[in-house]
Amino acid sequence: MQGMNVVVTGANSGVGFELTRKLLEGGARVAALVRSGFAPGNALIDAALGDGRLRVYRADFSDVASLSAALALLLQQEASVDVLFNNAGVSAGGGARSKQGRELHFEVNTVAPYLITLALEPLLRLGAAKTVINTSSNALLTVKRFDSRTLENPTDLRKLFGPYATSKLALSLWTRELAPRLAEEGIQIRSVCPGPNKTPMSAGDGMPGWLRPLTHLFFSPPSRGAARLYDAAFGAYPGTPGGFINKGKDTPLRFTDQAGDVLAQVDAIYQRELTDGIAGPR
Repeated sequence: MQGMNVVVTGANSGVGFELTRKLLEGGARVAALVRSGFAPGNALIDAALGDGRLRVYRADFSDVASLSAALALLLQQEASVDVLFNNAGVSAGGGARSKQGRELHFEVNTVAPYLITLALEPLLRLGAAKTVINTSSNALLTVKRFDSRTLENPTDLRKLFGPYATSKLALSLWTRELAPRLAEEGIQIRSVCPGPNKTPMSAGDGMPGWLRPLTHLFFSPPSRGAARLYDAAFGAYPGTPGGFINKGKDTPLRFTDQAGDVLAQVDAIYQRELTDGIAGPR
């Protein structure tokens, strides 16, 4: 951990904020890929921003042009990446769209982590740990029907159990499918459920009304979720390459027959939309 260079998306809030604090406390340097900056007032964060241990790259994860610009800057300024935490996510009411016109959960939770992973692959090859952790959700276990062809334009718009759950399933499916190719480069990747945590997202519009009162009773502080992500990256992991970790254990995924289709879909977006100089033939 000491001296490692770690990229954390969504580092300024909730689980991502607690993860960033934990990394800094352990002696890591953190490149934060965030939509907005850090609120002042936390001594550790303020000090790390001041001395360069914490660097901020601003991006709108729903806007490929914005994300592309931030990634280009990060590639210019960072020498290597030891660990990438694709932690940023969204849980919103039904019907929201990205700047590209795709369903918002699919854009932010499924597509953006893929764009970031492939863009930063050259820096990951130069890192020591060479690890990618994608923040998924055990909400994916509630998905009963899945058709990769409807990810951009879903018909089931239920809060939490509709586009959010399917976008996290799609994330874990492409993680599983991409793992063998990344392993050839010495890079390990897996998806992890941080568990239910009390965060701004869990208190937001994407949470079903009946579930909101229960978050105070059954949801953990975000430090618990941060610890799960941290352990998935730095703890011993004898599980399946590209596996989905839920409650510390490899958990089987359904619909793995569509994993290749999901990967092809997000890769086509990467090749078509990320700006020249970042995306390109591999």
